Parts: sequence; structure tokens; C-alpha cells
Amino acid sequence: MAEHEVLGDRLGDKLRRHAPSLPRPSFRGIGAEQDVFGSHFNRTTYRGLRASTLGLMHSVVLPSFTFHAGLSAVAYGISRYTDRVEGKDFLWGSGMTLNAWWSAIGTRVINDGLSVSEAWSDLAYPQKLLLLGVTAWGVRLTSRIVSRSRKRGEDDPRYTAEKSNPGYWDTALFTTFLPEAVAQTIISLPFTLPFRDVYECARASPVTSHGPQLRDLAIFLYSVGLTLETLADKQLEAFKKSGRPGVNREGVWSIVRHPNYLGDALIHASFPILLLSANLLHPLTALASIANYVFLRVIGGDKQNEEYQEERYSKHDAVKAEDFREYKAQKNSFWPKLEELRNGWTVAVMAAGVAGVVLERALRNVI
Repeated sequence: MAEHEVLGDRLGDKLRRHAPSLPRPSFRGIGAEQDVFGSHFNRTTYRGLRASTLGLMHSVVLPSFTFHAGLSAVAYGISRYTDRVEGKDFLWGSGMTLNAWWSAIGTRVINDGLSVSEAWSDLAYPQKLLLLGVTAWGVRLTSRIVSRSRKRGEDDPRYTAEKSNPGYWDTALFTTFLPEAVAQTIISLPFTLPFRDVYECARASPVTSHGPQLRDLAIFLYSVGLTLETLADKQLEAFKKSGRPGVNREGVWSIVRHPNYLGDALIHASFPILLLSANLLHPLTALASIANYVFLRVIGGDKQNEEYQEERYSKHDAVKAEDFREYKAQKNSFWPKLEELRNGWTVAVMAAGVAGVVLERALRNVI
């Protein structure tokens, strides 16, 4: 019997054993190798109480927003007390990672009386892979933000002008902190919905016959993205310590002007693809990658960052201002030019993506 057929049968047994209050799916006999969840559910007989979008709002979206809003309220209180808006930034990676673990493990421990190890064992392999991927992304990002904040010793300069507005803190909870909680709720859909309502994800997902290939693609994109983020941060830090004039245009910064944001976009694009490979892609989860991309490009990413850079360089560093103008003329902000395929650093990060695929295959029977 193929690997995923066994996985589907195991999942069915676990769902029936640990979720007796939910409608039980009807399983077919033998499915394709890649069919982890999708075709094992009889879509004509399953009539879950939460099968509608409104039901998902109640069972998934609202609890997730409540989780993020609560964290944002705490962050607002601490940020106002310390006069540091960057408190909200600490939640971007950590808050979504905590929500993923709460959705996958915490709810099973509290609601079903399982131990942590039992809740982990009950997850199917694609769910474990998803949770580990989110965790690696969130821990790396949070540690980077915390480390940068400690070294700086004061609020992120990008927020200085914002705080200068009269009465800023009186409205910041509703104009800054809670809107980001909404964004986090949407962006975290790929790693909350598949844990909070696996039945509906399986019922609503397209069924693909290319599961293994899609999983490899997801791992490749994730590995490339994580490598870009990690190298971008390390190379920028090394450049700042060197004291060299101008802006960093070497390493992965020679591919695009914001390799860290590109890496983040690739990571979040990999999650829906991984879900599709397991026939767990609910259409709502596709909103997450779009929302993350919009946030990176329009709201709080490269646009905001470059506006701040240009203003600061023009006032305090003429060399950097000129170097940055040349940099903008030569390199794209977010998506690489086709000519960057010949860039050695592009080849290196793509090789890291291939290495990620090989590593996942090697660890598949261990996780």
C-alpha cells in the first residue's frame, strides 16, 4: 500500500476516535499515492455543521482574530508605556507561530484532553511539516527583530514621525495595532484553518494528481525563501559592522533591493502549495499569500522602508543617497530581473532550495 494511503487511513481512524462530535467522513478504498485527505472523503455524504464560509468565520476566523487582538492589546499597553511602537513588530512572527501551535496542539490538549505528544502524533505528516515550517520562519524572524531592537536601544526610527502626531497613542490601538491583528489573522489562515477544521479543508480542496511534485515545489520555495531571509539579514549586519560607505549591494542584495521581503513572500507562497499537495487547500487560505504580498509591497514593506531610507539619506548621508539612487536604477525592488538568473547568488539560493527538498525526503520517516 502506498505511503499516503496508509496516512489517509490513519487520519480517518484518528478523526473518528478523537472527534466523535463531528460528522464522520466516508472513506473510499484505494486512492492515488498523493491523496492524503481529499478523495478519502465522500463529498456527497459529508454535511458538516461548519461547511459554509459563515461557519468557518465562527469556528476559525473569529477565534484566530480574538487570539491576535488579545496579543495586540497587550503589545499596545507595553508599547505605550515604553513609548516604542516597535512592540507590535515583535508579534508579527511570534504571534502567528503561537496561533499555529495553539490551533494544532493547544486546542486538542484543552478540548480533547490529549497530551502534547498525543496531539502531535495525531497530526498527519503534511500538518507536521506545515507546523515546523511556520515555527522555523517565526522563530527566525522574531529573534532577528528582538536582536535588532536590543542593539538599537530605542524605538525603530521609522515610527518617529508617526509618534509625533498629537494624541498618537490615544488612537494607536485602533489605527495601528488592531489593523495588524486583522492582517495576521488573514495571513495565518494556511496554518490555522487546516488544524481547526480539517474536514472542511478536505471537502473544499481541489483534488490533485500531482501531490509529490507539488510538495517538492513547496519545500523548494520555502527553502529558497528562508535562505534569502537569513542571508539578507546576516550580510546586511556584516556590512554595517564593516563601516563601509554607501549601501550594501553585495551578496543576495545584488539580486534585488529587498531580498528579505522576497524571501518572506516565497515562504508564505509555499504554504498553500503544500496544502494543495495534501488535498487540504481551502480556497480561503489562498487569501493569505495575497494579503502577505500586499502588506509587503504596499503597507509595511519595501515601499515604507525605501521612503524612510531616501528621506534619511538625503538629510544625513549624501554618499548613501547617491549610492541608493544608483542601486534603484540597477536593481529591481522585489522581483528579480531575468538577467539575475546568471547571478551567482541566485544560483546559490536555488541550490539551497534543492537541498531543502533532498533534506525533507531524508527526514520524512523521522518526523
